Amino acid sequence: MRRSWILTKLFSCLCLSLILPCGYDLGSASASPPPSPISSRNGVGPRLETDVKAQPGQPKTQVSIDRPRIVAFGNSLTAGLGVAPDQSYPAHLQRTLDAAGYAYRVVNAGVSGDTTAGGVRRVSWALNHKPAIVILELGGNDGLRGLSLQETKANLERIIQQLQQASVTVVLAGMKLPPNYGQDYTDGFEALYHALAKQYHLTLIPFFLDGVAGSSSLNQADGIHPTGEGYRLIVERVFPTLEPLLERNR
Repeated sequence: MRRSWILTKLFSCLCLSLILPCGYDLGSASASPPPSPISSRNGVGPRLETDVKAQPGQPKTQVSIDRPRIVAFGNSLTAGLGVAPDQSYPAHLQRTLDAAGYAYRVVNAGVSGDTTAGGVRRVSWALNHKPAIVILELGGNDGLRGLSLQETKANLERIIQQLQQASVTVVLAGMKLPPNYGQDYTDGFEALYHALAKQYHLTLIPFFLDGVAGSSSLNQADGIHPTGEGYRLIVERVFPTLEPLLERNR
């Protein structure tokens, strides 16, 4: 009973960022993509981007973007709502890659409150970063709104198709819903990620929050979003799934 209550609270509050957004919200038709961090120095020399590893209170360094890219594409769970930028999962992933000797650069393309429909509108922005790999973490907010599973699946398909047409390797992060949404809906929601992974030959993370959801010590005071340690654990669990793809795209 307690686990069901915690999962209910977790997923029913993931959309809080629609009211108190971090960054911008593509749930609104008037929303526009965030400005690209890519820039050049007076139009001369290599293009640069802000280093996601910069520590709070320290000047952000500029790094070459010649490295292959991994774009973390998702909602508040990717954006890192409630934690410092260097404690988000993309930042932890960057440090893990560096420690393992992989020359990849991680781009945090998380938008708090985003839905799969919002994700469709952002694909071209993500592709501007020329990613080798995209970790696609979307759909939770669709489920909370009770959107049709067909609509959610269709939107995810559009995102996947556009990425694959650009020769991007897609890693799909699965999500789950609490049981109060009804057995048919919750089962169907979880199953659509498995179906998409099979149909498009994707690497699947069965449950992105595995080992973190429901833990009071790994989630913030809202009981919803992971702490920095929670995000670190997510990366620890996800990295073995991601690493074989890095070897192929290295």
